[in-house]
Formats: sequence, structure tokens, C-alpha cells
Amino acid sequence: MNTLRPAVRRASAAGLALAACLTASPTAATAAAPPGTDRDRTTTAADTTGAGLGRYYRQHLDWGTCVKGPDDTMGRDLEKAGVRCADVTVPLDYADPRGRTITVAISRLKATDTRRRIGSVLLNNGGPGGSAIESPPDVRKAMKRVGPRYDIIGFDPRFVGRSTPLDCDWPVGTSISSAGLGRASFERQITLHKSLADKCRTANAPVLPHVSTRNTARDMDVIRGTLGERRISYLGYSYGTYLGTVYTQMFPGRYDRMVLDGALAPQDYSPRLLQGAEGENERALSDWAAWAAEHDDTYGLGRTRAEVLATVDRVYTASARGPLTVGTAPDVFRIDDTQVPFLLIAGVADDSEGERAAFGEQVSVLARAADGRPTRLSPQFAAMLRRALMGEDAQSGSVQSAIICGDKAAPRDPEVYWRDIERSRAAHPLFGPLANNIGPCAFWDRPREKPTRVRRDAPALIVAATGDPRTTYRSSVALHGMLPSSRLITLKGANRHAVYGLYGNACVDAEVNTYLATGKLPAHDRTCVKRPG
Repeated sequence: MNTLRPAVRRASAAGLALAACLTASPTAATAAAPPGTDRDRTTTAADTTGAGLGRYYRQHLDWGTCVKGPDDTMGRDLEKAGVRCADVTVPLDYADPRGRTITVAISRLKATDTRRRIGSVLLNNGGPGGSAIESPPDVRKAMKRVGPRYDIIGFDPRFVGRSTPLDCDWPVGTSISSAGLGRASFERQITLHKSLADKCRTANAPVLPHVSTRNTARDMDVIRGTLGERRISYLGYSYGTYLGTVYTQMFPGRYDRMVLDGALAPQDYSPRLLQGAEGENERALSDWAAWAAEHDDTYGLGRTRAEVLATVDRVYTASARGPLTVGTAPDVFRIDDTQVPFLLIAGVADDSEGERAAFGEQVSVLARAADGRPTRLSPQFAAMLRRALMGEDAQSGSVQSAIICGDKAAPRDPEVYWRDIERSRAAHPLFGPLANNIGPCAFWDRPREKPTRVRRDAPALIVAATGDPRTTYRSSVALHGMLPSSRLITLKGANRHAVYGLYGNACVDAEVNTYLATGKLPAHDRTCVKRPG
């Protein structure tokens, strides 16, 4: 789910980072059903045309430069890599295809082995709300010899990145935060999240009912049609696995090879994104603490795992007494007990050496601040704090929440959250109040559609690390059980969210690339092992 950190480096930060009106009734039985609904179980190209969508599927794409202006370094990098970009026009409301339209930005790195071309593969990096416009060159490298046989398609889902934007003008970059150590901090959270929901409603009331995973899946099918593909392949990370699963249920027969990395079972996708993952995050933090103890000469956090974890607890407790001041002008931040758990959980999604070192540096800064000592921030840590805490990445956080709240209803009563928080403290004192905290969805209007249920099998390749602290291994196994024809590639011993092409595990990468090359799933589930170091 690309919460807090990107599911992959290519995705946006924050999170592990979304003529109807908000008072309109959900689609009633008398309304026309959008394509891809449960009443449209065998949708064909003719059916979508009949639904008034033919002009969207038949539109001509104007492929051109990805450079948007003189400061667009990403666009220039894509240009150098041979990537071209286009905008796909889609209806805001699929039940009203002749009404308002929006655009979805896509990019394409064309196949160079045209004689053996397989087709197009569509990318999603998670989030919700992650961009994948910039991803095709990196995915081409990950695919190795099979890469040149595909047109690799990145896209920014509706209201993300270069697509028609949605921005709630939030003062923070993410809605993921902790309830803190007491009732007073929880009351402040109620006020904050109500204000975030109100800001979104004020700025974006006409479009919020149409910000949802199901509509993104419908956009994906329009993209497939505009590319001239009868079936399209898909690579999704984190939340992108939920999106991919939804697509298989709404548009059976329209997909080819389906790779779901860091998979999320539909029942585990909810407004409280990290609920149920407290234990995995605590184990990842504990493993990192053991590593930090071995590097005490560098970070000064303790010489044993227990000492390092005690330092973390001291930081958390100190932040509850009064916000910690970190940094030097102009980058000075005040961090309290509702924010410290977010920073900690953001640091444990990757157990590679470089990421552990960066997290060690960040915790050492917080520890010095807890002692009242002056601190200096690395440019990377300062940028992360600006995005998450100061609203620099408000657009990403806005869209993430809009998608989640548009997908599934949340409890409305703050006391429900408070009871869950209090119950969680005994077993999970650090991460329980974050995973069970209230959020903007408690104050959102009800979703327009019901959540997608898995009723069809789908022959997908699921990739999962046993220590994934975001989309847990348990969730990947559960999705595997719901899709009997799927196969599961397990990476044993890694605390890592998103593996293929990113973690450097040759076993996982080879399994995925063989499937992408042949279209044949392994005969049985496979287990790969994390390499030492």
C-alpha cells in the first residue's frame, strides 16, 4: 500500500502517500450501472461501446515529449530513455459518459524486439496515489532479456501526478499519524482529521464521489483499449496489487500476465491501512535495532538490541512531554508523539544496508533532540519531514486519502477508534495507537460503490517477503488462497516491502521474468531466500 514510504523508489513519498456532489445518493438500483460492475460480468468491447464509452476506447493518443517545462528533470530523463507521453481522456463518472471528462497521464517505452513482441505491460507503484509515469526505464532494466519484448506503460491514476489533479491544500503531506500517548493528543487528532476531510470537501466536492479504485480500474481498461491491446499485462506493487485484483474481477478476459508484488488481500485494505500489521512492524524495528547495536560507534543508540529499543521508547516518551525540535534554520521541525511513530514505521520497510543506515541517522537525530541537544538534518531527512509534516507533498496525501475513503467506509464514532487504541496499547504500545487511529475517512461521505469482492479465480503470480511490514505475508497468502490458479513466490527472511527488480534477489527476479517471458506460471509455489548482507 505504499504507505509512509514508496512501495518502490519510483513511487511518491508519505504514506508507509486519493455533475455529482457529496450529498448525492450512491448509485441506486434504478441508475445505469457503470461498465465493470457486478451487473456487467462479461463486458466486451461492444458492450463498452453500447454504454456510450466507445469514443474513449477508440480515441487517438497524441504521443509526444514527456517534458513539461524547463525545470522538468524527470521529463528530460524520460526523453533521454526514449519514453514518450500522452494523455488519455476518460469520463469523470462512468455512469454518465457524456458528462465531464478528465485526463489520465501515461508514458510508453516501446518494445525494441518487435519481431517477438508480447504486448503491453501496465505499471502501478502503489499508494494509493503513487505515480508510475517515470517507471518504464527502471522496469525495462528489471525485466532484463524479456524487457525489449514489451511496450512498458506507466500511468498516473486519476487525480495523481500529471493526470487531472486533486489537491485539498492540506497543511500536512500525509494523514497517517498516531493517537499519541494520551486522550488529549487523540482529541487533537480528531480535530485535525475532521479539518482535513472538510478541506477536501470544500475544494473538491464535485469529483470526490468518483475518486476510487474501481474507477481507476475502468480507466485502466480504457488505456488498454486505446493501446489496441485485446489483453494487457500488469505489474503492481503494494496497493497496486489490490488495484490489479480489482481489475481481474471487473474485467475478466482483458488481462494477460499479472504480477502482484507485496500483495494485499481485499479484506485487509481499509481506511486504517496498517491495522493488523503492528506485529510485523515491531519485528522489523527489533531487527533493525539489532543491526544498530552492531553499529553503536556510528549512531550511539545502544550496544544491544534492548538498549536501542529503550532509546526509541525514550524518544517517544520525550516527544509526548513536549515536541522535539530538530534541524537548523530554515529547516526546523517540531515533532510530537503523534508523529514519532510515523517516522519510525517509515524507516522499517526496507532492511537493505543503505536504508538501515539512513534510518539509523534519523533515529540518532531524534535521540539527540530528546536529550535537548542541537541537531543537524541530512538533506534527505529534511526533505522527508517537509513532505510529511509541512504539506510540501499535500497533493499526494490528499489523493491517497480520497481514494481510500472513496473505496471503503470507516467507523464514524471517535469512541470506536479510542477503544481500539486503548486495547492495542498493551500488546503494541508504539504502533498500536498509529495503526488504530482515526483518520479523514471517519468524516468522509459514504463511498458511491460497494467494495469489490473476489468471486473469480485469476492466474496471477504473487510475490511476498515473509517480513513485509506493510502488506503482510499473511495477506499475500490469503490472496493466494482466494485465487486458486495463482502461484506464490515467497522471499524468506526479508523485512522488505516490494521485491521484484528492487531488492536484488536473483531468485525472485528470475521467477518473475520467466513468467513474463513465457506466460506460464510455475507448476508449484516457490521459495527464495534472502542473501546474507
